[in-house]
Amino acid sequence: MRLEIRQFLCLKDNIGALVRAPESGATAAVDAPEAEPILAALRKEGWPLTDIFVTHHHADHVQGIGALRSAFPNVRVTGPAREAAAIGGLDREVEDGDTIYLGSHAAKVISVPGHTLGHIAYWFEGDAVLFAGDTLFAMGCGRPFETPPEILYRSLLKLAALPAATQIYCGHEYTLANARFALSVEPRNTALQRRAEAVTELGAEGRLTLPTELLLEKATNPFLRVTEPDIQANLGLAGADPAEVFAALRERKNRT
Repeated sequence: MRLEIRQFLCLKDNIGALVRAPESGATAAVDAPEAEPILAALRKEGWPLTDIFVTHHHADHVQGIGALRSAFPNVRVTGPAREAAAIGGLDREVEDGDTIYLGSHAAKVISVPGHTLGHIAYWFEGDAVLFAGDTLFAMGCGRPFETPPEILYRSLLKLAALPAATQIYCGHEYTLANARFALSVEPRNTALQRRAEAVTELGAEGRLTLPTELLLEKATNPFLRVTEPDIQANLGLAGADPAEVFAALRERKNRT
């Protein structure tokens, strides 16, 4: 049986996610941006919280852990070993290549530094599901706060090498703004034009635009398309090294 996944808004634009292994009932929150929406979703589904999978140390991804522990004293918190001190209270510290389990469902830990130095993603290969945190967004990527841009670019290449059908769950609902920026640097991309129209409709209906799919990101996400001539030309970097193009693209996005 496949994982059951529920998404909901937390804070202003964080995306909360609950993941349940139906065979065992084991249930994880991916990050803990805000406790009450997570607890409300658990009550609605009638699911107990057994795990919290943390992607990185930023407050808007961990500040709900204490309240969730109070509600579920036996919950196990897993997170990146390189950020254990910043997060505090981890029950299990993991690194690149480690495998963790939610019931019988295995998730490989992928190190994706850039947004933060120790950021990790969780890839449930058997379910074709990736929890990318703030590394990869729909038509966007995180801002590299703690490393040079090329480190984040290498992390994105690592995620881009996963199977094309991988469903990607992101840490924030930034899709509409990302679509506008993507069109500004690759306006002739017809797949991007169609997608921008689709997410605009979803936003008008008050619906989430996530998850996304890796194949779709490769066709429409400018940060995965820095070798495209149109993007390079719009940045004045025709023929430049892809890492240089990525850095310039990320800097332009920072200014929007």
